[in-house]
This record gives sequence, structure tokens and C-alpha cells, in this order.
Amino acid sequence: MSQDLRNLFEKERKREYQMPDGHEARFEQRLDAAFPERRRSAHTWWAVAASVALMMGFGLWMMRSTSDVPVTEEQQIVDRDTLQAVPSLSLGDLSPDLKKLEQYYTANINLELSRLDISVGNKAVADDYLARLRELDAEYQDLVRELNEVGPNEETISAMIRNFQIRLELLQKLKSKLNELKQSNNETVSSSSV
Repeated sequence: MSQDLRNLFEKERKREYQMPDGHEARFEQRLDAAFPERRRSAHTWWAVAASVALMMGFGLWMMRSTSDVPVTEEQQIVDRDTLQAVPSLSLGDLSPDLKKLEQYYTANINLELSRLDISVGNKAVADDYLARLRELDAEYQDLVRELNEVGPNEETISAMIRNFQIRLELLQKLKSKLNELKQSNNETVSSSSV
């Protein structure tokens, strides 16, 4: 029963098959009946082309309109007497260098705040430092009000920069104080366990 498959396939390839007469025509008729040919009219192509052109135009318009508008973050102060929004000046609005300086100090202050490791044991110390930090923030807001009322002057700008510096130094002192407390607590725990 063993046969050489190569010989079997070779014989099969040489064999010719004949389809019955009219088979192909009957098959095409059945295909046409099952799947009638739908032709797209010119109207459909124009609608597709118009929608693509409209979408491209809208996209270009959006790109141009968003790139032409300068991005400014302006604080609004509400005047209590007139209840109208009054634009507020900040340190960064005065010059690009002062804006960089303001962003630098703000970012570093926020970074130092995020790195603080406050626990139950050092909460009292941290609260004292944070209360002083809130006072400095209130003083800075007073300086911003003065800047808006009086206008930019050297004394106000220097005071605002110094306020940023003091806040950053205060946070760095708090961080070192918390590290000292943590080390002293670790030493007392390790000495009591021995």
C-alpha cells in the first residue's frame, strides 16, 4: 500500500479536468444575482472630496488660529467697589528675565515642599516653619498689590525677589531640621534596642 507520493502528485498534475458546458456562465449569473454591482455615482465622489477638503481646511485654520494667539496667564483681581475684573501685574510680567527668575523660585519652592517628610514626631516643628512660610506668602501678595497700585519700582521688585529667596531658604532649613530630627530619632531607637 505504500506509494511514492511524488509519482502520485505528478500523475494528478498531468490529468486534465473539463467543466460542463455553460458552467462558467451559470456561476456568473448566480454571482450577479447574489451580489448586484453597485456603481458609485459622481455625486458620491464629489461629496467625499468636499468633506476631505473641508476637514483639511478646518485643521489648517485651527493650527493657524492657535499659533497666532500668544499664551498669557493673567491673574484677575476683582475690585470690590465696581466688581469689574482688573488685570494684575506680577513679577514675571515686567520682563523676561524676571519671569525666568519667578519661575525658578516658584519651581524650587514647590519642589522643596514636595520633598518634605513630615511625620507625627516632627509635625510641631514643621508647622512652625510652614506658618512662617504662610506669612511670607501673605507678604508677597501685599507686594503684588503694591506693584499693581504704585507701579513697578526697584524697591518693590527687590523685595519680591528677596521674599522668594527667604521662602526657599526657610524650606531648606526646614528640610535640614527634619533630617536632624530623623537622625536623632534613629540614634535613640538604635541605642535603646541594643
